[in-house]
Amino acid sequence: MDAEAQGNIKRIAENQEGNENLIVVLGASDLEGAKISAETVTLGDPSFAGPLAGVPLGLPVYHILEPEIRQYVPEDVYNENVGVMAMVIDPNEVGERFKKIREKAKQA
Repeated sequence: MDAEAQGNIKRIAENQEGNENLIVVLGASDLEGAKISAETVTLGDPSFAGPLAGVPLGLPVYHILEPEIRQYVPEDVYNENVGVMAMVIDPNEVGERFKKIREKAKQA
């Protein structure tokens, strides 16, 4: 996640009255990159290079492949935009990885 995206997310989160109405949905097909981005918006930038360095926003983060998100996207839109990725990446694996990140953020 580049510095500009980090800055935008930080600004949006700071302008909210609490995080209960705000989630981050990632759609990266690179699971390691998605994991780093997820950690950045929950625990702070692990590289300490961007606006979220040392800033744990604690935002709930999900991947577009997770059933919790998929249920809100119309089937035709999902298939057109995410369908190929869902055939290549195991949604259960993604869900487990992101669940661990959300749990880690709750403990922080």
